[in-house]
Amino acid sequence: MSETNKLHVKKGDTVLVLSGKDKGKKGKVIEALPKKGKLVVEGVNKVKRHTKPSQSMPQGGIIVKEAAMHSAKVQLVCPSCDKATRIKKTALASGAMARTCKKCGEIIDK
Repeated sequence: MSETNKLHVKKGDTVLVLSGKDKGKKGKVIEALPKKGKLVVEGVNKVKRHTKPSQSMPQGGIIVKEAAMHSAKVQLVCPSCDKATRIKKTALASGAMARTCKKCGEIIDK
Protein backbone atom coordinates (compact mmCIF):
# COMPACT_ATOMS: atom_id res chain seq x y z
CA MET A 1 0.00 0.00 0.00
CA SER A 2 1.56 3.25 -1.11
CA GLU A 3 0.19 6.34 0.59
CA THR A 4 0.63 9.65 -1.15
CA ASN A 5 1.48 12.51 1.17
CA LYS A 6 0.00 15.93 0.51
CA LEU A 7 2.40 18.84 0.44
CA HIS A 8 1.41 22.40 1.34
CA VAL A 9 3.36 23.77 -1.65
CA LYS A 10 3.27 22.96 -5.36
CA LYS A 11 5.66 23.24 -8.28
CA GLY A 12 6.04 26.91 -9.27
CA ASP A 13 5.27 28.34 -5.80
CA THR A 14 7.66 30.80 -4.15
CA VAL A 15 8.83 29.66 -0.73
CA LEU A 16 10.90 31.01 2.18
CA VAL A 17 13.45 28.69 3.83
CA LEU A 18 12.89 28.57 7.62
CA SER A 19 15.89 26.52 8.79
CA GLY A 20 19.25 25.20 7.73
CA LYS A 21 22.26 26.80 6.06
CA ASP A 22 20.03 28.72 3.60
CA LYS A 23 17.71 30.19 6.27
CA GLY A 24 15.94 33.35 5.05
CA LYS A 25 16.40 32.69 1.32
CA LYS A 26 13.48 32.79 -1.09
CA GLY A 27 13.21 30.56 -4.13
CA LYS A 28 10.85 28.96 -6.61
CA VAL A 29 9.88 25.28 -6.24
CA ILE A 30 11.39 23.40 -9.21
CA GLU A 31 10.18 19.93 -8.24
CA ALA A 32 7.85 18.50 -5.60
CA LEU A 33 8.40 14.93 -4.35
CA PRO A 34 5.28 14.07 -2.29
CA LYS A 35 6.19 10.41 -1.72
CA LYS A 36 9.39 11.50 0.06
CA GLY A 37 7.89 14.69 1.52
CA LYS A 38 10.63 16.77 -0.10
CA LEU A 39 11.06 19.73 -2.46
CA VAL A 40 13.75 21.01 -4.80
CA VAL A 41 13.99 24.81 -4.53
CA GLU A 42 15.79 26.99 -7.08
CA GLY A 43 19.06 28.46 -5.75
CA VAL A 44 18.75 26.79 -2.32
CA ASN A 45 20.52 23.75 -0.78
CA LYS A 46 23.24 23.56 -3.44
CA VAL A 47 25.51 20.52 -3.46
CA LYS A 48 28.61 19.63 -5.48
CA ARG A 49 28.59 16.40 -7.47
CA HIS A 50 31.87 14.99 -8.77
CA THR A 51 31.29 13.27 -12.13
CA LYS A 52 33.49 10.95 -14.15
CA PRO A 53 34.03 11.72 -17.83
CA SER A 54 31.29 10.26 -20.04
CA GLN A 55 30.19 10.57 -23.67
CA SER A 56 27.72 13.33 -22.87
CA MET A 57 30.26 15.16 -20.70
CA PRO A 58 33.77 14.18 -21.89
CA GLN A 59 35.50 16.62 -19.53
CA GLY A 60 33.84 15.36 -16.34
CA GLY A 61 34.30 17.61 -13.33
CA ILE A 62 32.30 19.14 -10.52
CA ILE A 63 28.62 19.98 -11.07
CA VAL A 64 26.79 22.29 -8.65
CA LYS A 65 23.07 21.56 -8.41
CA GLU A 66 20.12 21.89 -6.03
CA ALA A 67 19.38 18.97 -3.71
CA ALA A 68 15.99 18.03 -2.26
CA MET A 69 15.05 19.40 1.15
CA HIS A 70 12.25 18.50 3.56
CA SER A 71 8.97 20.34 2.95
CA ALA A 72 8.67 21.27 6.65
CA LYS A 73 11.71 23.54 6.30
CA VAL A 74 9.90 25.94 3.94
CA GLN A 75 6.92 28.26 4.16
CA LEU A 76 4.80 29.46 1.26
CA VAL A 77 5.12 33.12 0.21
CA CYS A 78 1.75 34.64 -0.74
CA PRO A 79 1.89 36.16 -4.25
CA SER A 80 -0.49 39.02 -3.37
CA CYS A 81 0.82 40.23 0.04
CA ASP A 82 4.41 38.93 -0.48
CA LYS A 83 4.63 37.55 3.08
CA ALA A 84 5.52 34.06 4.28
CA THR A 85 2.26 32.50 5.44
CA ARG A 86 0.49 29.31 6.36
CA ILE A 87 -2.38 28.20 4.17
CA LYS A 88 -5.97 27.27 4.83
CA LYS A 89 -8.26 25.27 2.58
CA THR A 90 -11.34 27.14 1.38
CA ALA A 91 -14.32 25.67 -0.49
CA LEU A 92 -15.14 27.51 -3.70
CA ALA A 93 -18.64 27.98 -5.16
CA SER A 94 -17.89 25.23 -7.70
CA GLY A 95 -17.29 22.77 -4.84
CA ALA A 96 -13.53 22.56 -5.36
CA MET A 97 -11.00 23.32 -2.60
CA ALA A 98 -8.46 26.13 -2.96
CA ARG A 99 -5.43 27.21 -0.95
CA THR A 100 -5.93 30.59 0.74
CA CYS A 101 -3.46 32.93 2.47
CA LYS A 102 -4.03 33.11 6.25
CA LYS A 103 -2.72 36.71 6.44
CA CYS A 104 -4.54 38.51 3.62
CA GLY A 105 -7.30 36.02 2.74
CA GLU A 106 -6.49 35.95 -1.00
CA ILE A 107 -6.81 32.72 -2.98
CA ILE A 108 -3.36 31.40 -3.94
CA ASP A 109 -4.53 28.87 -6.56
CA LYS A 110 -5.78 30.63 -9.66
